[in-house]
Amino acid sequence: MFDVINVIPFIFACLLLNILPGPDSLYIIARSATQGARAGVVALLGIMSGVSVHIVAAALGLSALLATSAWAFTVIKVAGCAYLLYLGFSMLMAKRPQQDGAEAEQNLELPRTASLQRIFAGGFLTNVLNPKVALFFLAFVPQFIPAEVADKTGMFLALGGIFTLTGTSWCLLLVIGTVWLRKRLSGVGRLSFWLNKAAGGLFVYFAVKLGLASA
Repeated sequence: MFDVINVIPFIFACLLLNILPGPDSLYIIARSATQGARAGVVALLGIMSGVSVHIVAAALGLSALLATSAWAFTVIKVAGCAYLLYLGFSMLMAKRPQQDGAEAEQNLELPRTASLQRIFAGGFLTNVLNPKVALFFLAFVPQFIPAEVADKTGMFLALGGIFTLTGTSWCLLLVIGTVWLRKRLSGVGRLSFWLNKAAGGLFVYFAVKLGLASA
């Protein structure tokens, strides 16, 4: 089923695309820095669940609807913008932890500002409500499917699985690296607080960018 000539470049392309900074990496880093490894992994699972929805939709041809229907694209885009704005402003308006000073730095703990369910939903919805992700898979993956392959849907899903695997591996490294830094940096409470603010501002930026995008 796999053509090695096509799959190897595809893996390298996936790695490069996953390494590029974007809202997914930002979300994982922010959650890992503010709430630890468990929150980071849950954010990762939410993001990859959203990615999987787009992969399946693109394989079944549903993403073609977004590429041809301005109405469908606009509905999903508006919903995505609204959620990104909600997420961004929630992070921007989060209050500073009550515990501060030497005691906070010693404990290296922050209030659980978001439940694991909410963190998962955040990662999931930021992907599912972004029509550009659907169009990306629709345009990117078919380039690596040989014309002679009979089961193109199966090949699409297989390549989508590779993309998810490489993305999961990279994001796990982000979680591990962020948590490692979190445990070793002094003033981690203040650093996490301001990182959360910066992430909120960037999510607002991504919402505006998505709002200006066209199909």
